[in-house]
Amino acid sequence: MSDQKRRPRGDGGLHWDDKRQRWIASVTVGYTPAGKRIVRRASDRSKTRALAKLKEKVRDHEDGLSVEPGKYTVAEAVRYWLAYGLNGRDAGTVGNYRILAEKHIIPGLGARKLRELSAEDVDKWLAEKASELSTRTLRLIHSILNRSVRNAHARDKVKRNVVALCDVPTGRQGRPSKALTLAQAEVVLNAAEGAALDAYVVLSLLVGARTEELRALTWAHVDLDGKPDAEPPVPPTVMVWRSVRVGGDTKTRKSRRTLALPARCVEALRAHRQRQDATRKAAGNAWQEHGLVFASRVGTPLDSHNVRRAFRRILAKAELPAADWTPREMRHSFVSLLSDSGVAIEDIARLCGHSGTAVTETVYRLQIRPVIEGGATAMDRIFPAVPGDHEPSQLSEP
Repeated sequence: MSDQKRRPRGDGGLHWDDKRQRWIASVTVGYTPAGKRIVRRASDRSKTRALAKLKEKVRDHEDGLSVEPGKYTVAEAVRYWLAYGLNGRDAGTVGNYRILAEKHIIPGLGARKLRELSAEDVDKWLAEKASELSTRTLRLIHSILNRSVRNAHARDKVKRNVVALCDVPTGRQGRPSKALTLAQAEVVLNAAEGAALDAYVVLSLLVGARTEELRALTWAHVDLDGKPDAEPPVPPTVMVWRSVRVGGDTKTRKSRRTLALPARCVEALRAHRQRQDATRKAAGNAWQEHGLVFASRVGTPLDSHNVRRAFRRILAKAELPAADWTPREMRHSFVSLLSDSGVAIEDIARLCGHSGTAVTETVYRLQIRPVIEGGATAMDRIFPAVPGDHEPSQLSEP
């Protein structure tokens, strides 16, 4: 009988595998509800390292980690979050996140074992990306990675989230948003007269609504008459209560607002409604009624490409370089014109639908130098109503 002491029951086993040429260490850590043993195994050419690996796996099991650390990668964590962690998000948002992950995160860190990922790894990866990406994009890819690892941590795939420890560096300088000057804005407004999106441009510049808010605007949310005999009088208004986002909600709770309409907006919307009535009659049975203020020639919703093409045609007519401007910069122009006219930052923030002045000052810092009617009053002073009737013209699809 051998003098070597038998291993205590539960300590597991250790043996040499000739085929694999490695030491195999194993131990039973528990049983499934069906009575099947749960075994953890580790292997190495060194007996000591095989036992050390086994002890680490046993600790992971005791800590509640559901998978072996050597088998779960950063790529798996990111793809799992993209597949199951974005329920209810807009399809465009999910698609954008997926593109960023597949282009930047997975090629750089995807093969790394999640257990072995360190804060230094993430810092170095972000520093490399900072030379080619804008700060905004860096924040996005950091957020995607952070939320993916946080999701994995919540599901016992890893002990902690090291990504949360890392700061986002400043990225490459992107193209700064611009604002039209008063002279340029007047030229654009004049060039837009009679165009399919005349009123769209006027509302963007004089009310500051976001492009996704205007595309969802319905006639039910527009009051072109107001109540002049009321006490106090109620001016014509537009209720910015919807957007083309998922569920029809505005960007934030504060973005839902009712704004007084400058006189020039009232005139533009009345002319636009006449053109739309004529287009509806011409379309006949092809017309699809959605109640939209801005729609195609058959009543269907516009998408961002429709608006961009129509806006570029107006810019070309105004003899401005169309490639240098985007529709969202009309909102920047709105902020700039109000600021130059002396409107307080607090009032501009309310008109823009921001929860406070911090967002206005940060996002529109290049344009910045409960009285919601203040914007309409200022715009009436900046852009006085143009006398004369607008003849209805055929509305063409942008």
